[in-house]
Amino acid sequence: MINSLSGRLLILTTIFVMLAEVLIFVPSIARFREEYMLNRLERAQIASLALLAEEMIDPALEDELLRNAEVFNVVLRRDEARQLMLSSPLPEPISATYDLRDASAATLIRDAMLRLFRPANDVIRVIGAPVREAGLLIEVTMESAPMRTAMIDYGIRILALSAVISVITAFLLFLAMRALLLKPIKGVVGHMQRYARAPEDARRIILPSASVTELREAEEALKTLQTELTQALKQKERLAQLGAAVSKISHDLRNILTSAQLFTDRIEASEDPAVKRMAPKLVGSITRAVHLCESTLAFGKAEEPGPTLTMVRLAELVEDVIDGERLAVDSAQISFRTEIPADMLIRADPEQIYRVLANLIRNARQAIATSGSTGEVSLRGGEDEAAWHIDVSDTGPGLPPRAREHLFTPFQGGTRKGGTGLGLVIAAELVRGHGGSLDLLETGEDGTRFRILLPKGDGTL
Repeated sequence: MINSLSGRLLILTTIFVMLAEVLIFVPSIARFREEYMLNRLERAQIASLALLAEEMIDPALEDELLRNAEVFNVVLRRDEARQLMLSSPLPEPISATYDLRDASAATLIRDAMLRLFRPANDVIRVIGAPVREAGLLIEVTMESAPMRTAMIDYGIRILALSAVISVITAFLLFLAMRALLLKPIKGVVGHMQRYARAPEDARRIILPSASVTELREAEEALKTLQTELTQALKQKERLAQLGAAVSKISHDLRNILTSAQLFTDRIEASEDPAVKRMAPKLVGSITRAVHLCESTLAFGKAEEPGPTLTMVRLAELVEDVIDGERLAVDSAQISFRTEIPADMLIRADPEQIYRVLANLIRNARQAIATSGSTGEVSLRGGEDEAAWHIDVSDTGPGLPPRAREHLFTPFQGGTRKGGTGLGLVIAAELVRGHGGSLDLLETGEDGTRFRILLPKGDGTL
């Protein structure tokens, strides 16, 4: 109970209400002390009326009047004349004088607290104004102990009443907070627990219904979070199913391509010059397709191998990629240009870098083809002491904002209708496997440029 939010709320409410009652208690005690002394002044004034009626009274009667008024002496000032009306012997000298005629609230509170915490029975003088304007002032002397006792009794009653009020107030406030806040919070927690049991079920997403603004905002945020999580889980499930399907297709396709390799061996033996020229490229393409299928199968088993690094002549590798792309384009619309030193060697996996370049060049020429205008795809290679760099650029229309935002996100970075958006994702992953990076350097109306950076030395840039 104490560790629950409702229990702590009940305890804190009781404490704060008690604190408020204590703050009320202090001025209440001061007011009670003032009323006590005013009452003694009024009693003393009534007692002095007997003397005004008869100039001489019996000493026994005077003593009885003083005892009933609970004072030792009564001094009444009338017509500028100060007159001792009633008197009796003082048990000790007067220790303090209090003038109630112009005392401020702060003074009354201070004097009341000092008296409450002073147990000594002092003789004090109290000065006040007579009731009904029966003189200029009235002054009495009295003991402080009876007044202090009365103050303590009054304080105990006030504290007891405050405790009862605090408990009742805290309980009512607790019921109100439970209905307005705690119950809706428990409802949100219940929604979260039900959603956690089956996050893929869109029916379990919370429907905001709270009337409290802050709680309604929390429900809206939770709804957004649950909606995005449910979509992500569904996409993850689809990707898992797609991976399984691709693995099966790649397995069968690998077998078909293996058979095709056997036929290409015979084609190579042909005496036709054109066949002799095209056969090696056909063999190379089929070999790469077989390797791709094998890599896909390995990836589906979460066992994709790292790159096999060798020194590769970049110009020859780029020429193979461009030869394959030329077959798919109209040479009158799209041209290819390379600026790569013939003796430039890079340390890389030739099959993986071929795939990286093929994806980038294919995206570039498709961007130009989509625009409907002529253009150029260019490749430039260079190196410095730290790394090799390969720039792939085009004169296409540039990447749209959405493609830039999700450039390396699977299924979201595509720019063509029907595209999957996987080309750049695969390329970036393969380059990272070499310890390098694939970055978009610029894109706009004048075209797009990507840079492949491959590190030298220990693989750090």
